[in-house]
Amino acid sequence: MDVTYSDDPTVVKRSAAEDYTNHVVPLTWRSSTRSLSMAWYSLLSGMFYLVTAATLTATVGAVDALIGIVLACAIYGVLGFVFSKFAARTGLTAFLFSQRLFGTRGAVIASIILAATGIYYAVFEISVAAEAFHAYFGWFDLWLWYALVIVLNLPLVMGGVRKWMDKGNRVLLPVYVIGLLVAVLVANAGNRDAFGWIRQAPAGPGNLAAPGWLYVCFVYLGILVFVLFTMDFARMGRPQDVRVNGLVTFGPLFYVLTLLGNGLAGILIAYSGKFLGAASEATVLTTIVALLGGWGILFIWVNQARVNAGNLYVASINLVVCFRKLFRIRLSRIGATLLCGAVAYLMILTDVPSYLLLALAWQGVFVAGWIGIALVHIAMSRKSPGATLPEFRPGRLASVAASTWLWVAVSVLGILFNQYGGAIGRTWSTPATLLVAAGAYAVIYRRQSRTVVLRRQHDPRDEVADIWAARVKCHVCAESYAAVEMDRDPRSTELKAICASCAGLSREFHRACVAEHESRQRDPAAGKRVTT
Repeated sequence: MDVTYSDDPTVVKRSAAEDYTNHVVPLTWRSSTRSLSMAWYSLLSGMFYLVTAATLTATVGAVDALIGIVLACAIYGVLGFVFSKFAARTGLTAFLFSQRLFGTRGAVIASIILAATGIYYAVFEISVAAEAFHAYFGWFDLWLWYALVIVLNLPLVMGGVRKWMDKGNRVLLPVYVIGLLVAVLVANAGNRDAFGWIRQAPAGPGNLAAPGWLYVCFVYLGILVFVLFTMDFARMGRPQDVRVNGLVTFGPLFYVLTLLGNGLAGILIAYSGKFLGAASEATVLTTIVALLGGWGILFIWVNQARVNAGNLYVASINLVVCFRKLFRIRLSRIGATLLCGAVAYLMILTDVPSYLLLALAWQGVFVAGWIGIALVHIAMSRKSPGATLPEFRPGRLASVAASTWLWVAVSVLGILFNQYGGAIGRTWSTPATLLVAAGAYAVIYRRQSRTVVLRRQHDPRDEVADIWAARVKCHVCAESYAAVEMDRDPRSTELKAICASCAGLSREFHRACVAEHESRQRDPAAGKRVTT
């Protein structure tokens, strides 16, 4: 192998925008806690948090709403800590980890879901902001405002986490926080009963199929996709920062500020405007503009620009994966970002809200299944040889694992439960899917581990002193990547080294790897199968 101990200049230059989308993130490309938190905290913004809290408060009462939000913060805080620590230790995206869980082809389902969800969320924020600008200024047709908002969003995403997203959001974060605080203070300036909202009673008994506080918590489980988002950001974290990032950047503090902080602001604004029971993104934005005037318009733009930076970043890196796996096309992340913007614009011009909510509900069930399976895998593999670094290389995994069919089956059942189970199904489908998927995967875990990992020789990881420090040149793209992701190409007589990205593009490569595995399976002297 051609081994060096310094970064390939060509790779480093490209990574300014690509962020190692199709590769393991080397330790030399990891971000500081401050940089990573500024990029991730773009998702702290969003009208969803304000509107959801106000609506739920009117539905179940203020006390139950707050209990449910705090419980959701605790759940997401734990999940954020676990998955951010795992991503920083391994350098893996949600897709690369999914290859170990579901095989090289089964994993693409996760990327499709992430790409679609990121675009869907962006569509909501873009459409609401554009409509607010159109109503305030009165210029141009609405379709032009949609285009303008998208064009203003894209530059915040193209530069990658280290080169631009963190810096842009560092500037915009204070504007959002100060704007929200001012809106709350102005809205309640003349309110003699500032704490009247806490006595808000439920609108009626309703048919929630759960206690009010538990119903609220389950509603917030609708954004479980944030856990997958976490992996795509947290892989940039330094291993020595896992505790700080787990608690502050991706864990409890982030969700307290995002769900509870924004939620309280939404409740106070809606309560002061006497539309607590009829809160919507439109009513909240109209109230903020009425209270702050032109500064309210600035607040709206900052809000949607920040949250869409996160949405479009996740969508773009997963769209790159989808094109690579489904069409064998090397799409740059800048190209993927532009494509995400174009798709979002076309969706806005259609009657997308009529089916977006349904699509998001279905995707939420699939995400719950993924999280249940991933949690069990992390827990049950702690004492295995691959606990530190699960096998993710395309040439050492089967195309489709048994867990793929399990995931799909459980998710389809969850969707049917959601659609036809009445109030019980709508309330319990997400947590039920997560628990069933986790339990079913725990049953098949050991058999799955024996069948999904291919049994092959000549591992480059065994040929270098430090798999993270060593850079090995790929014989296909002629670029050098960390030895941790490199494999041997059985198609070449010299078994030349090949990187994870090039390996994932070639069906012939994978067939050759499967053939090697099958020949070793027939050789009783080859030793035991290694499972990681």
